[in-house]
Amino acid sequence: MSLRIITTGGTIDKIYFDAKSSYEIGDPMVSAILAEGLVTVPHTVQSILRKDSLELTDDDRQLIYDTVVAAPERYIVITHGTDTMPVTAAKLKAIPGKTIVLTGAMSPARFRETDSIFNIGCAVAAAQALPVGVYITMNGRIFEAGKVRKNLELGRFEATE
Repeated sequence: MSLRIITTGGTIDKIYFDAKSSYEIGDPMVSAILAEGLVTVPHTVQSILRKDSLELTDDDRQLIYDTVVAAPERYIVITHGTDTMPVTAAKLKAIPGKTIVLTGAMSPARFRETDSIFNIGCAVAAAQALPVGVYITMNGRIFEAGKVRKNLELGRFEATE
């Protein structure tokens, strides 16, 4: 079993510079998180974008789609910004024969207090355990693509059905 982790940016990889919360997307943090967690699952990390998910275009989503299709691995984890994660997950539903899990973070991995470590751990485990399909793991839960939304008011993901 081998896992491909595709990074696209989002809050998980943000670097903040000043009190006005100016930021940019930095280097992907997933490799450091997996090393710190002593993860032994064979994996490849592939960085394809460094964007906030609100800035993702249809062309960017097509790049994500094409990258997943081209990956030789059956098991895929995608780190992604939370604001449009359900949109990307819905697009990926057309890909057959792979287990695809999207995850992200409400606070950057570089922060002392962050949900990123837990979310990545959940995504890696979910990708190995779930049947073929597309899922989102956030807030300690697994959601099917097309049946989840981000609740901005509560700052969490929730099922829509």
